[in-house]
Order: sequence, then C-alpha cells, then structure tokens
Amino acid sequence: MKKDIKIPEVKDVHIAAVKVFNEEFEAYEWNVYLINDTNEALEMVLIVSKGFDKKRETSLMRHKIEVLPSKNFAKIEYLQDDVLKLNNEFKLTYFTGNKMMEKTYLFKPNVIKESLATEIPIIPEKGILAK
Repeated sequence: MKKDIKIPEVKDVHIAAVKVFNEEFEAYEWNVYLINDTNEALEMVLIVSKGFDKKRETSLMRHKIEVLPSKNFAKIEYLQDDVLKLNNEFKLTYFTGNKMMEKTYLFKPNVIKESLATEIPIIPEKGILAK
C-alpha cells in the first residue's frame, strides 16, 4: 500500500534569505522570503519556522499566506543576528491545484552572510537559498 502513495516533489518553490535596508531603523537586516517560481498560485500556505542547535532552540514562529501568485514572492520573517548562528528550519505546506505539497528547508549555521549571496529567482536582490 505504501508503494501506491505518490508524494509530489516540490519544484521551483524556494525559501531565501535576503539582506535589505530597513528605512524605519536605517539599518540592513536579513529577511526570509518565500519564492513561487512556478506557473501556478500557491494557496493556503503555512510555514512553521524555528532556530536550533544542540543546546538552544527558539520558539516556533507560524506564518500563513492565503495566496501567493505565480512568479511572485512574499516576506516571511525578519532574522535577528543572534539566530544566524543556529540552524534555521522552515517547514512549508501549501496547496496547488488539488494537491497538498510539503517541504522542509534548512539554513545551516553561519551560511547567511553577504559573502555567500548569489542571484536568486524572482527577487531582484542577491540572497541565500535554503537547502
């Protein structure tokens, strides 16, 4: 029976960290974005995030996006400098068409830094894609 269950693979949906200038605080900060590089809208998007290592764990953050149109992106959360030293995990669940999709993304400790930023889909800034 298990062999009959087909779990669809998430493609062209990314989680990225991008360093942007916050005009209100007049400082650069790392923000995490959900990127939809598919040709379909993502519906009822749920994201659960946390930072952790062997000794510490942040509280869970929960985010909901009703609809993310195709070829678009949405800000998920701001990352404080203190959590960049931790594993940062983002569990993503959404519907596309009538299928539920799910994937876990991870930023390993200390990979979110300007020197590692590269071109990323949809967003016109350089950033770091989670694995």
